[in-house]
Amino acid sequence: MNVRLTLVCAPAAAERDVRFGEVPLDERALRQAGEMAAALPRASLHYSAPSERCEQTARALLWDVVTVEPALRDMDMGRCAGRTLGEVAEREGDGLAVWTTDPEAVPHGGESVSQVCERVAVWLDGLPADAGRVLAVAEQSVVRAAVVGALGMPQALFWRIDVPPLAAVHLRGRNGRWNLRMGALSTVRDWGEN
Repeated sequence: MNVRLTLVCAPAAAERDVRFGEVPLDERALRQAGEMAAALPRASLHYSAPSERCEQTARALLWDVVTVEPALRDMDMGRCAGRTLGEVAEREGDGLAVWTTDPEAVPHGGESVSQVCERVAVWLDGLPADAGRVLAVAEQSVVRAAVVGALGMPQALFWRIDVPPLAAVHLRGRNGRWNLRMGALSTVRDWGEN
C-alpha cells in the first residue's frame, strides 16, 4: 500500500518584511488556514512541525489528534534567525550567495540544505507503509526538501522551488519512491486508495 501524503505549508504573518525563523500567526493567517480545512481530505495521521505557527495552523485546520514531529522543524537559520532577507544580504552577502548555491554550506552557522533534505527524506521513508492518507503542516524549507527528495532532484535546486504560504503538496509512494501530484485540493480525494 502506498502512503498518500499532503504537506501543507504554514501560512505567513501579514508583516511586510518576512523574517527567517519563528513568526507567530495573526488572525488573517489563521482565518485563511481555517478556510482551507474543508478542502483537505480525511486522513489517518496528522503531523505538525514543532513551531508555534505550524501548531496554530493544525488547530485552525480542526485536527483533533496531531503528532508534533521534530523532523518537520524549520531549517536552523543560525545567525540569520530573526532577520529579513535584505538584512542578511546587506550584512553577509557573500555568505548568503554561498548558502543559496552550495547545499553543503553553512556560513550562517545553522543547518545546511543538505542536512534538511536528509532529515526530511528519513522522515518520509519512515512513514508506515499502512499509514494510508497522511496530512502534515510543515515549514516552507521542509516542503522544499520533501519535493527535492521525492523527485530525486539535485539539492542545489532547493532554493528554486517556490512554496507559497498554505500551498499543499501531494506525494504518493513509499520506500524512497514517491510521485508528486499537483492540482487543486479537491483532486487529491480522487487520487486512488492504493
